[in-house]
Amino acid sequence: MITRIREVRRARKMTLQDVADRCHPPTTPQTIGRLETGTRTVSVGWLNRIARALGVEASDLVTLPDREDIPVAAIVDHEGAHAPRREGVVIPPQAAPGLVAVTVASSSGDYRSGDEIWLARLAPEAFAGALNRDILVPRPAGRFLFGRLIGREDNKLHILPHGAGQRQTVVADPPWAAVAVKLIRSL
Repeated sequence: MITRIREVRRARKMTLQDVADRCHPPTTPQTIGRLETGTRTVSVGWLNRIARALGVEASDLVTLPDREDIPVAAIVDHEGAHAPRREGVVIPPQAAPGLVAVTVASSSGDYRSGDEIWLARLAPEAFAGALNRDILVPRPAGRFLFGRLIGREDNKLHILPHGAGQRQTVVADPPWAAVAVKLIRSL
């Protein structure tokens, strides 16, 4: 079986050690390297462990005849666009448990009409980790508030909605919030 473990790991910007540490149970970077190069046989169990560690589906780690890869043609940095040092591919976004989405109907702040924003749901004890990030918070009567979390004190979240001239809103005791983790935008 031909695997794409190395390509996916590099696309995720992870080292062999990162993947080894995120495996459950943890393994060694040498084992991950052997599985990548094919010097050790990759079982379905290993594919599932490595896929979870990389945050992808197991099917993303194997070469399928009817799936077209998207190769990285160039890298853009402070010096402009240049060819990558080694071949690479991009991994299409995969839905994960606990995600919710926001679709943008008209431009607001940094977001354009047609954007999709994927958000990871957070329990109240994890709200502090979303400070200075965009969040979605449920409000009464099926309404929501979407904006930048600019402060948190006790059970209150201070949110600055997107757009010019918007005022800070304080939301007390939200049952959950969701932090933006991925922007899907067509050009």
